[in-house]
Amino acid sequence: MKPDYEIERVLNHARIAGMDEVGRGPWAGPVTAAAVILDPEAIPEGLNDSKQLSEKRRVALAEIIHATAEVGIGSASVEEIDAMNIVQATFLAMRRAVNALGTIPDYALVDGNRVPSGLPCEAQAVVKGDGRSVSIAAASIVAKVHRDAHMTELARDFPAYGWETNRGYGTQKHQVSLLSHGPCLHHRRSFKPIHNILYPAKS
Repeated sequence: MKPDYEIERVLNHARIAGMDEVGRGPWAGPVTAAAVILDPEAIPEGLNDSKQLSEKRRVALAEIIHATAEVGIGSASVEEIDAMNIVQATFLAMRRAVNALGTIPDYALVDGNRVPSGLPCEAQAVVKGDGRSVSIAAASIVAKVHRDAHMTELARDFPAYGWETNRGYGTQKHQVSLLSHGPCLHHRRSFKPIHNILYPAKS
């Protein structure tokens, strides 16, 4: 079963933004969110949860989405994640994404079970929304492609951690590199694995 436009059709608002995030689990890098308002007359074919698509297909679809839809992207930095926790940083990235659309949508569909506070429009949470709504699926693709590209850029300056492939997640290579080289400025110090390396006596 693939996502469709049924939730949007029932809501019957003129401009509905799908919203999703990527990067809550990694040990390094920002958390990134996207808001996408699809044109109902030009919905790209093959939209799906970004995790169900190959990297090549995600990149191709992201280009089509940017060309045919309204797109806003927002991120919260490592410093913000450490200061306010990953959940609140994710909500901050979502608020930034919807505000980056330029024109506020009439309504938003947010992947997950919670709606961030402070959104500039009415919204509802949709559990497993990236597999149900094409608008949310589009947002998941845009956010994933954007963050992956950012982590690849960071990997050029910090090649030891393998971010071009693990995207900051705690793979074995990432763990071994952390023990050998220690954390860098892009690591989330509030996350337990990083905290334990920095403060072994307290772990």
